[in-house]
Amino acid sequence: MRSTSTLAKPVAATLLALALGCGSAYAQGTQKVLRVVPHADLKVLDPNQTSATITIMHGISVYDMLFAWDRGLGVRPQMVEAYAASSDKLAYSFSLRPGLKFHDGTPVTARDVVASLKRWMARDVIGQKLKEFTVSLEAKDDRVFQLILKEPYGWVEFSLAASGGIPAFMFREKEANVDPFTAFTETVGSGPFKFNKAEWVPGSKVVYDRNPDYVPRAEPADGLSGGKIARLNRVEYKVIPDAATAAAALNAGEVDLVDQPAIDMVPVVERNKDIVVEVVGPIPAYGVLRPNHLYPPFNNVKARQALALMVNQRDYLQAGFGDEKWWQECRSYFVCGAPFGTTLGSESYGKPDMAKAKQLLAEAGYKGEKIVIIATSEIASLGAMAQVTAGKLKDLGVNVDLQMSDWGGVVTRRSKKDDPYQGGWHIFHTTAGGTSMHHPVTNFAVNTACGGGNWFGWPCDEEADRLRNHFLLASEEATKKQAVEALHKRLWEVQPFALTGQYFQPTFWRRNVTGVLKANLLVWWNIDKG
Repeated sequence: MRSTSTLAKPVAATLLALALGCGSAYAQGTQKVLRVVPHADLKVLDPNQTSATITIMHGISVYDMLFAWDRGLGVRPQMVEAYAASSDKLAYSFSLRPGLKFHDGTPVTARDVVASLKRWMARDVIGQKLKEFTVSLEAKDDRVFQLILKEPYGWVEFSLAASGGIPAFMFREKEANVDPFTAFTETVGSGPFKFNKAEWVPGSKVVYDRNPDYVPRAEPADGLSGGKIARLNRVEYKVIPDAATAAAALNAGEVDLVDQPAIDMVPVVERNKDIVVEVVGPIPAYGVLRPNHLYPPFNNVKARQALALMVNQRDYLQAGFGDEKWWQECRSYFVCGAPFGTTLGSESYGKPDMAKAKQLLAEAGYKGEKIVIIATSEIASLGAMAQVTAGKLKDLGVNVDLQMSDWGGVVTRRSKKDDPYQGGWHIFHTTAGGTSMHHPVTNFAVNTACGGGNWFGWPCDEEADRLRNHFLLASEEATKKQAVEALHKRLWEVQPFALTGQYFQPTFWRRNVTGVLKANLLVWWNIDKG
């Protein structure tokens, strides 16, 4: 990967001044302000519209959830005070904690919850699966709601706690009743921070203010669960796309934390005794090369198999993440080293085979048409991996059209089902947190349910969907293991996406920042600043 650390000092200084803003004053009396360089610009405010991590981070700051994952991915109640299931596991009754309020002062009611869950079930693959088992979901009074199932489903709480894909955030009934495929425009949650829309400058600045009315749970913070105590008065995002400029700002004390920094910036900052370099995620993430299953050539399984045979994970990992201490090869859709991390079915793809890949592309009917890759350099690893794909496809004789934009542009465009030559796409790269991908329930990218309601790329394979359902209904551990292995073999046959390897993403922060939680998302509660 091209190192950005060699930028000329005058250029870096100019970029730094532009990014931070001339005359910007951070001294705000005794207020504690955390100045963050986010990994991408925040473009989408409605968290039901995208699985982009920057929007999920926005959502988890502003909104709250019924349940949450702790550090070990165990499920803990969050907005829920108590709940019970009937002996036949078909009826669940949930009671909300007393005193929950939205940022406008109105109480959070069971009606808000029911409307929010129904909207979530229309958009998220985990929610869609829960909906398949749902007979009814209704409010019984202001604090109690009830879920009735058609048959027992052992993943109810786990699904409501899931923070990958599109999490089940709770909105006001007003926003929750907006069409699920139309973004709402107001951002009023009940979480520990308020979104300061008046100070939002797309491409430059995002601000979150502490919610003084938030009542945290009594338990200590643990992962995304427990007491969400906002010790900061304010969190300010300073959007700095250039990795070297962000590292320079951190070294100079102009910012306090850099989220998902480029790995080649580690040597630049780790020499500074005032900076912490640490991995906060409990499970490694992995890279995704996602083809569009709706259009030729990747609507043909042979073309998708060609992509898998083209991939040399070492090439992608070295380009995207540099030093090998930060990455490892892995051919498990459910994360190597995780409970369901089998590699069965991947045996034929252990080594790249460009000759076979070229043959399969031809058999898929590819005849030199442009292949549109949408990519970004705003997130350095994604831009680097897209460049690797473009180069390998050219080696196969493919006519490549690599279209670069900011990450917000990729996020917007990848949701479009338009023809690739009319605003759509053939391929995009992304990364996904291991906590989402390690489990067949939460791994949104392996959902092959037909009908077009699944994650961008829209794979359709009834057999893989049947095998996934078989896992979801399994009650014995041995049966679950067999079901995962059968599913994994099928996934390698149909190739919903190509795996580009596993990596460990560090975060940088200044040593006077304390309380950064070990969790699958970077969150702002519990953090203090001395």
